[in-house]
Amino acid sequence: MEFNHRPYQPGQTIAAIATPPGEGGVAIVRISGNDAVGIAEKIFSGPIRAYKTHTAHFGNVIDVEGNVVDEALALVMLAPKSYTGEDTIEIHCHGGTLITRRVLDTILKAGARPAQPGEFTFKAFINGKLDLAQAEAVQQLIGAKSELALQMAECQLQGKLSTLICSFQKKLLDIAAILEAWVDFPEEDLEFASMEEVITQLTDVLKALQQLNDTFHDGKIASHGISLCLAGPPNVGKSSLMNALLGKERAIVTNIPGTTRDLIEEEMKLGALHFRLIDTAGIRETEEIIEREGIRRSKEALQQADLILLVLDAARGICRESEHLIAQAPKEKTLLVWNKIDLTHDPVPFLEFPHSASVSAKEGIGLDQLRQQIDQFIWRKGPPSKDEVIITSVRHHQALICAIEALQTLIEGLKTQISPEFVSSDMRKVLGELGTIIGLNITEDILSAIFSKFCVGK
Repeated sequence: MEFNHRPYQPGQTIAAIATPPGEGGVAIVRISGNDAVGIAEKIFSGPIRAYKTHTAHFGNVIDVEGNVVDEALALVMLAPKSYTGEDTIEIHCHGGTLITRRVLDTILKAGARPAQPGEFTFKAFINGKLDLAQAEAVQQLIGAKSELALQMAECQLQGKLSTLICSFQKKLLDIAAILEAWVDFPEEDLEFASMEEVITQLTDVLKALQQLNDTFHDGKIASHGISLCLAGPPNVGKSSLMNALLGKERAIVTNIPGTTRDLIEEEMKLGALHFRLIDTAGIRETEEIIEREGIRRSKEALQQADLILLVLDAARGICRESEHLIAQAPKEKTLLVWNKIDLTHDPVPFLEFPHSASVSAKEGIGLDQLRQQIDQFIWRKGPPSKDEVIITSVRHHQALICAIEALQTLIEGLKTQISPEFVSSDMRKVLGELGTIIGLNITEDILSAIFSKFCVGK
């Protein structure tokens, strides 16, 4: 279902299951809106209106015919001290798909309408409980697949990114006032600041914006995870290496070349990061139709991967198939892995790759060193610190790029002494782009795109 906020009416009462589907000890059905208390009183055995805010009460959920649906707790959170900023009632009932659905149906029949994806958080945004960057952090927090992604989402939810953006806006607004004064009173010789001082202040903000935008590399890695692709000629031990990294027998291993004919994917955690590990078919020339399709998919996976482990056989050395792969591999995202070093072999030849490792997947030799190499490859400047504000959203990254470009144009305009009204236009562009990050002057399409990614009930 696509979320569309345009028909939103303040205070309209919505309801949804707020816990994941399936069996569990407890499930939560959330109600929020101006009539949340009245609807809850219709379906709950206790006097909801008499309860104080932020208190929990035991009772029964009762349907329109007076039948007991379930025993439950009613948690009362009255406006404005609730997640949405509106009256909110949560019904904590027994977990289970059928019973939870019956409780929700009872609430809907009492007058609430089904919530759309992310609509509770959208209410929180509209009612000023969260800005847009914090609202996006809610979904990132729920979807975090690593400790680092969780840490970054918590930082954004706490408002650290928003605070930083607001500090940039304040500095720019102070300078914008000077620029506007120069436009409105060109003959007054106003002494708010010299041109050199204004350019210096703008350059300082530009450097800070560029520094923030540069964190997107680390933020994207942490929040979205890393696609790690194992590639190489047939029978070099790619599947054995995959199994060794995973610590389980995931891929079939034989001494027959071409055993792996399709992509094999598995989730893996390495250090603080989440990986999608992909084992590919051995790349070689072949007329066998199924193997050729597997090789085509392998090459496609290599193009899309964030990191490639190019696996070669130390005992075999460089063969014809490996020569082609070595020449074609994008060195900026390829880590060379010499496998089977437990077998008798000549010294491995030097190849111009920035990172390489020697392992025996079968014997478990060198795996720790390989993991360290992967870590060093990913964190080009070292992992981010806990106190560092990191951007993880493509939307924020694009907004910062536009703001930086406009600010560069503004500074260049001041240096070349173009008319002040033109640089004022550039300043409004910078402020507008920064404002979209925290939800100022945001378009309806952007809001719909953001909240449609949320789960129903959040």
